[in-house]
Amino acid sequence: MAAANGNGGTRAPGPRCIALVGPFQSGKTSLLEAILARTGAIQRQGTVDGGTTVGDASKEARHHKMSVELTVATTSFMDDSYTFIDCPGSVEFMHDMRAALPAVDAAVVVCEADERKMPQLQLIMRELEDLDIPRFLFLNKIDKAETKVMEALQILQPASRKPLVLRQMPIWKNEIITGFVDLALERAHVYKEHAASEIVPLEGESLDRSKDARFSMLEKLADHDDVLMEQLLADIPPPRDKVFDDLAKELREGLVVPVLMGVATRTNGVLRLLKALRHETPNVDITAKRLGVKGGEAVAYVLKTLNTAHAGKMSAVRVLAGQIGDGISLISPERDAGRISGTFKMLGQTTEKRGPAAAGETVALGKLDHAKTGDTLSAGKQAHPSLIEVPPHPPVLAIAVAAKERKDDVKLGQAIHKLLDEDPSVTMVNNPETHEVVMWGQGEMHLRVASERLAERFGVAITTRRPSVGYNETIKKSVVQRGRHKKQSGGHGQFGDVVLDIKPLPRGSGFKFEDKITGGVVPRNYIPSVEEGVINALKHGPLGFQVVDVSVALIDGSYHTVDSSDMAFQTAARIGIVEGLPQCAPVLLEPIYLVEIVCPTDATARMNAILSGRRGQILGFDTREGWSGWDVVRAKMPESEIGDLIVEVRSGTAGVGSFTFKFDHMAELSGKTADQIVAARRAAE
Repeated sequence: MAAANGNGGTRAPGPRCIALVGPFQSGKTSLLEAILARTGAIQRQGTVDGGTTVGDASKEARHHKMSVELTVATTSFMDDSYTFIDCPGSVEFMHDMRAALPAVDAAVVVCEADERKMPQLQLIMRELEDLDIPRFLFLNKIDKAETKVMEALQILQPASRKPLVLRQMPIWKNEIITGFVDLALERAHVYKEHAASEIVPLEGESLDRSKDARFSMLEKLADHDDVLMEQLLADIPPPRDKVFDDLAKELREGLVVPVLMGVATRTNGVLRLLKALRHETPNVDITAKRLGVKGGEAVAYVLKTLNTAHAGKMSAVRVLAGQIGDGISLISPERDAGRISGTFKMLGQTTEKRGPAAAGETVALGKLDHAKTGDTLSAGKQAHPSLIEVPPHPPVLAIAVAAKERKDDVKLGQAIHKLLDEDPSVTMVNNPETHEVVMWGQGEMHLRVASERLAERFGVAITTRRPSVGYNETIKKSVVQRGRHKKQSGGHGQFGDVVLDIKPLPRGSGFKFEDKITGGVVPRNYIPSVEEGVINALKHGPLGFQVVDVSVALIDGSYHTVDSSDMAFQTAARIGIVEGLPQCAPVLLEPIYLVEIVCPTDATARMNAILSGRRGQILGFDTREGWSGWDVVRAKMPESEIGDLIVEVRSGTAGVGSFTFKFDHMAELSGKTADQIVAARRAAE
């Protein structure tokens, strides 16, 4: 069902969900604040610098002066309900955006005409393109722009695989932007402080420039409309209704990206943006169809999981079909999500109890203890199939975390569970060899914020440090070594006697144990104990690390009919290994990984230099498939050098570079570096 469009077209009715996305520090949170102020959801527009905005309200966001998680805020405009999702711009917190995007009706990409931010913009545009989400570009901070709008369009176009269609031209007076020309309506508007813009006559230079810009806009629309193309070729002015119908149709089909402009901190351009969203964006029916929602029972998608101090766990969801409210039990394809205890309207960190939510609305649901971000929830007896899977990007940085006090170990485990609930892009790994809990994340700031949340939000004091590197050691020579354990302490004594043939194995072979006993000099029932003693001894070699690529054969020994035991033979085997290994020319092994860095082409040389400086063996580079202006650099490098590699990669790529890595092989390490590692290990024991 379409409603009449005040501009002469049709508009889709019903609640909308709009994502505000864009590069870091492009003004998304300020735009949200301006929208909320303009629509009356808040009395006064706050500022990011003043820490008074609805978005970025968490302690971590205020402290770092950046968005570190998405903000959900619902308001109304011209009797329609709109929920805006302000998404972080930093690549380190991008998963919040990626997890929420599938269920939105459209996105507003907030950006500047800054070539340095084009790689960031390209990352975001690619996510939207891959998901087929209609999108506007909002060219922010035009009062500070150093380029003319047509030049800005040329800077921005490479970030989008679809044509950018300019919808407005700025009006300049004494080198100050005083208003804009709406190219679709052919009207000039002058900005007014804290009020709607005023329509003024379109004349002079503004008229001339706008004619050229309008024709360019119509040409791009005509690429997908033969009737409009014929009208342009015949020099027939197309009806406004036709122009608006084409703008809406081609936006919804993802054929063009309309470009609007303004100054969010002064609410300039915000009303025009809201009207474009109202008249041109699709509604939940189109979004549900895009996602493959099946009719029948109520269906919702979990945009974000929140753990609040007062209300406990809450799930921000977009209702895609049916109606959802208190007392309804929801399920996902994997599990029962729980029974709803409270339905809330969201305005940042403020929630307000409300009634059931209908299709299209975005609300917070209380007490869905088993719901997770990205879940598809439904109210029927049979779970609705999962609509989409959004796996986090592979992690790139790790820290080892521990409770500052041992009594908080259980509390830390509970806090980690809540943290992972809120942020699926954090990964926790228990390393059994080093007895460390290792937290993996998307970058330095990401892990810093995660650590702060554990301490501040979940109340667990923690310590952090760099995780241990997976060094091993091996041997280069063979030796035959006797291990003898004899102890007499009244009554039964202890006696075990083994002769071990210790030999090196080819790299990657692991461990091999052989029983070569003849004549029963060591009874069969004690052989497993000998092997167990060998294995335990190899966990800590003469250099302080686990010994690998070694073969141990039991070739001789003796026993006592009364004093021999499993424990005695375990101890004898351990003695044989401990005394034998130092004679076998032990050598340190370090893990070598295959690393692939993705980066803008102009940063490729810097990446090569970074890799070389970290003992990397560069294997080459290729263009990144499907990504114009990006490369993939491949190298082999030690695990110890990968530790904080992402810090340098991000620094050398304006924050957009990343990498993946996988284990390749273990390599011998000798010389000063090996000596320092062994010395540090011994000092720590």
